[in-house]
Amino acid sequence: MSLKKINTVLAATFVLFILWFGTEFILSPETTAPTFGLPSWPSGDGGGFLVVKGVRDVVMALVLGVLLVTGHRRALGWALLVEALAAYGDMANVLAHHGSVATALGVHGLTATLMVVTGLLILRETRKTREAATATATPAPQPA
Repeated sequence: MSLKKINTVLAATFVLFILWFGTEFILSPETTAPTFGLPSWPSGDGGGFLVVKGVRDVVMALVLGVLLVTGHRRALGWALLVEALAAYGDMANVLAHHGSVATALGVHGLTATLMVVTGLLILRETRKTREAATATATPAPQPA
């Protein structure tokens, strides 16, 4: 299997996973929130912030999905790197609020790291493609 196919499968997996998880936070935050890793449910009207998290995730998934479907692979690589910061932020948030270390590292940290690796693989793939295109498009220098 080619690097491009592997990268496409990895990116599509992230799109579907983030879209699913975000939708779960929007539709049923009370059942999804315990899986996030924080030790307690928000008090008062704090539950609305869980829906905000869900909307954030859905939008992030849609950005990745649009870049994947339209073939903007270099932008997809960069977007994966940038969006990994949200997952690292989620990990830091869980740790800072004395949540589950296992969830912080095993879910958020692992997800973020896999996003970084996938983003770097896509950037590597597109760099090779770009270099090959430049080499064939640039005429060889003529001797004087």
